Amino acid sequence: MPGRYVALGDSFTEGVGDAHGYLPNGVRGWADRVAEGLARAEPGWQYANLAVRSKRLRHVIAEQLDPALAMDPTLITLYAGGNDVMDLGTTVQEILTQYQYLVQRLAHSGATLVLFTGYDVEVTPLLGALRRKNHAYNRGVRLMAEKYGALLVDYATFGEYANKRMWAPDRLHMSKTGHKHLAAKVLELLEVDHHIAVKHMQQPPRPGIRAWALEHYVWLNDWVLPLLGRKLRGTTLGDSLGPRWPQPVRVPPRKGLRKLARISAASTTGG
Repeated sequence: MPGRYVALGDSFTEGVGDAHGYLPNGVRGWADRVAEGLARAEPGWQYANLAVRSKRLRHVIAEQLDPALAMDPTLITLYAGGNDVMDLGTTVQEILTQYQYLVQRLAHSGATLVLFTGYDVEVTPLLGALRRKNHAYNRGVRLMAEKYGALLVDYATFGEYANKRMWAPDRLHMSKTGHKHLAAKVLELLEVDHHIAVKHMQQPPRPGIRAWALEHYVWLNDWVLPLLGRKLRGTTLGDSLGPRWPQPVRVPPRKGLRKLARISAASTTGG
């Protein structure tokens, strides 16, 4: 029986790294693909995605929790806390306290709840100290999934994500391939048949010293320095953005959400 799927969180669930010209906020992502997979398997599913890049747990609680519950969902996915883990000065205890509040409220809704651990992204050895914090966060997520009867996507254990092709140029967000692979994992956890082709990929060849230096320079210039600048200014990439699908939409079983986006674009331009 079709239901209503609501996705909550930050850039991970918004779809950053999986660019798409027609879709809201210019991205697609694994959650859209899960919604489309549900609708293909059983037409009639509705979908809302409240996730916005850069959001912390406090923002998800204040901006997404009540609107999500008001939609009377039958399926909820929650990934949140990764930005809090990366923030300096936050403690695992306070992160998990906020996370548990979210999980408890969502679990009591009666919807099927799906949680995610966080992957250890090999960005740079300079961020190695954050890995212990992420491991403690993941232990807490696993315990809460068990306590509240949630399904768990143990993303941290997915060895295939050691492949650089799974990651976008910023090295923090999944690439299109990474999002597709995760969508397949979620649908399989939900025991939904899907047609997402997940191919085994070889690691890209190791660059020479000069190529590695250039690649690292571009990464620092294009991604790290702008990130540090935003932190100094107290701004984020999500400040001017809203949720991609703020109200439940009926997902077309054929051509999916891209069909809705094209119809919306055509009506806006008068085409």
